[in-house]
Amino acid sequence: MISPPAEQTVAKVIQMPKARSEAPLWATLASTFFYVGRAKPGPGTWAAAIAMLAWMGIGSILGSAWQTPTLICAAVAVTALGVVAGTRYSRATAKKDPCEVVLDEVAGQLIALIAVPIAWKSMLAGLILFRVFDIAKPFPLRRLERFPEGFGIMADDVGAGLYALAVMQVLLHYGLLT
Repeated sequence: MISPPAEQTVAKVIQMPKARSEAPLWATLASTFFYVGRAKPGPGTWAAAIAMLAWMGIGSILGSAWQTPTLICAAVAVTALGVVAGTRYSRATAKKDPCEVVLDEVAGQLIALIAVPIAWKSMLAGLILFRVFDIAKPFPLRRLERFPEGFGIMADDVGAGLYALAVMQVLLHYGLLT
């Protein structure tokens, strides 16, 4: 009797998922935030910092009346795109939450900056708070990662952005960032 090659036996025993195919270019570009997700070290921090700087530039061009609604729309759009692109990318790579997918950090960072004045102190505080919540994953953020595919990739970072937003609003309310 001929035994199967060792590789096939190991794959069957531990149920290793196989990459189905290469992710479409649009999903790769979106989910990796135009390859920022491949930057080292700390691709999530790079993505969040670039998102913050981009918002500072765009937000300062807009009138103050347009900043909050524009940022809310941008955060919703990035989150929706992240679910779809993250799903396509994770399926293609056969990874549950690929480390190079950083569009979730972009969405979370944008959420953290909603209704925050565009000033260096508040922007830096928003970046730091978001990254702290994203890395520490206080309850129940870690559980949100259990959602399937793109939802799981995005959910914990959206939650971290909401936590950072809440703290930012308290700090702003009490004048601690002026």
